[in-house]
Amino acid sequence: MEEVKFRELLEQNYTWPALYMFKFICPADNEAIARLQRLFDPEVAELSLRPSSKGNYVSFTAKELMMSVDAVIERYEQARGIPGLISL
Repeated sequence: MEEVKFRELLEQNYTWPALYMFKFICPADNEAIARLQRLFDPEVAELSLRPSSKGNYVSFTAKELMMSVDAVIERYEQARGIPGLISL
């Protein structure tokens, strides 16, 4: 989704600061999973990992209090560099 539309959706559907849920599908590769986990502070974010039935992928969910639309978009930008990652 293009950033302008995504920004508009976030602004329409949330009052900031807000609890935001990030969802990703990540290859079941230790390095990729570690890179994704490093984007979130486990002391302030609730993290959940669930392997796929065949074990090739991992579903990753993070719930975190985000201060603004810009903070959410920045986090997705940071995640974009992880090979094979799918943002939901």
